Amino acid sequence: MPEPAPAPSSGSAPRPSPGAGPAPARPRPERGGPSATLVAVLLDTAPGGAAADRLAGQLVTLAVRELHVVTRVAGPRPPASRVTVSGGLPADLRAVAAVARACTGPVAVLPGDLVAHTAALALLLADPSRGTAALVSPPGDGPPVRVEHGRVVAAGNSFHVVSAANGTFRGVLHVGVADLATFAEVADELADLAQAGVLGHATDAEVADLLLAGLVRLRVPVRAAPLGLLHVGRMAGGPETAAAVARLAEVDEERARLAATVRSGDGFTATYLVSTWTGPLVRLAARLGMTPNTVTGLSVGLAGLAAVAFSAGRRRELLAGAVLLYLSFVLDCVDGRLARYTRAFSPVGAWLDAAFARVKEYVVYFGLAVGYAGSVAAGPAGPDGIWALAVAAMLLQSIRHMIDFSYAGAQAADLGLERPDGALARPAAPEPKGRLAVLPDRDTASYWLRKIVVLPIGERVLLIALTAGVANARVTFLALLAWGGLATLYTLTGRIARSL
Repeated sequence: MPEPAPAPSSGSAPRPSPGAGPAPARPRPERGGPSATLVAVLLDTAPGGAAADRLAGQLVTLAVRELHVVTRVAGPRPPASRVTVSGGLPADLRAVAAVARACTGPVAVLPGDLVAHTAALALLLADPSRGTAALVSPPGDGPPVRVEHGRVVAAGNSFHVVSAANGTFRGVLHVGVADLATFAEVADELADLAQAGVLGHATDAEVADLLLAGLVRLRVPVRAAPLGLLHVGRMAGGPETAAAVARLAEVDEERARLAATVRSGDGFTATYLVSTWTGPLVRLAARLGMTPNTVTGLSVGLAGLAAVAFSAGRRRELLAGAVLLYLSFVLDCVDGRLARYTRAFSPVGAWLDAAFARVKEYVVYFGLAVGYAGSVAAGPAGPDGIWALAVAAMLLQSIRHMIDFSYAGAQAADLGLERPDGALARPAAPEPKGRLAVLPDRDTASYWLRKIVVLPIGERVLLIALTAGVANARVTFLALLAWGGLATLYTLTGRIARSL
């Protein structure tokens, strides 16, 4: 197929040629403000509007405050929606670009023939990060995608080919504020390509599929949001329509919604020793009207009681402190699940959860050191250098957190990568199998071993509780330093290798 280099669309910045040096930073719309709310573009271009009307009703219950409907024929539409009558795929894409350029908040794009659980839509539309993401499911019928390390790295449609696909795009795309300018440019460029007939047999139903492929080919980080037990499908008319609606009723949406509150990237302890039995606690907290911040406060209180118990230094109190510390971690997991379950997100809550996690851990270190030192005069470092060990453990954890945040910041800043001219006009070429790094199966021992070796918070809490309850604080600090040192070396080696 020929590979013409399309002219930049109206409002698009000229693209640098390969090797022309770093791409200029993309403009970022201002965050916040009254207008920085979620805007949804509903592509109701299929015959009949029953599915679109149902979908519009679901969007009202979520975070959507402005609904744009792109349709073929003007007619009655949901209240407070803005209607654009479009003549085909190029016009659909230009309508999406116009919405993206006019918005100061995130934008969601959904096909009008979508049949979905409301909780499935909430996985993207009520996500507190408000970043760019797409709903994906295991491989099946639909546009193929390849997911690596939680991100969509290749996306297909009737024009773009994906090698070694390990998932399916479910048609719901959410674009964060930082990527709106690029998103609008992608939509306009794809519209030009569709107008010129370069996109082959791409159809009106593939707007979201094409946009996802365009973002991925520009190396925009797109988080893959897994559906889990929830269902999202497309209505094709006739028996398939009835089957798609029937599938929704086959799933206990409440149970699936509760299961979806468990983060897929949690460690072994959080996944198997906490999340497996805390679902009823999440439901109870929701029924009692408790907020995630209230649960966070209770978690902090239990950690404080654990530190007081550890400070006594006697075996009975050490065992009590170990139990209280574990329960504090349980509530630390419950507050996050409660926030996702009730969709009660707030920047303050996220900051409190992260900040108090460190405070709780270091208060427990202090209690352990006090209990071990007792009233014995053993120099400024305490008996057996317990204070030096406590400070060393705190410093090591602080360094590990600094490495995590600095690496995440470096990844977030690395968004200025541009593609060669005509990249959106070329079908994806198959990549060598040896270069693929598909996420390992979560059920394999190697996956969990890699999760455990980095000593996440759940494993640290369990290590502290077991060593303090069975042995003493000195053993606890030595274990934290040994395992934490190994985890730091492992993390640094892996990230340096990945960066290179």
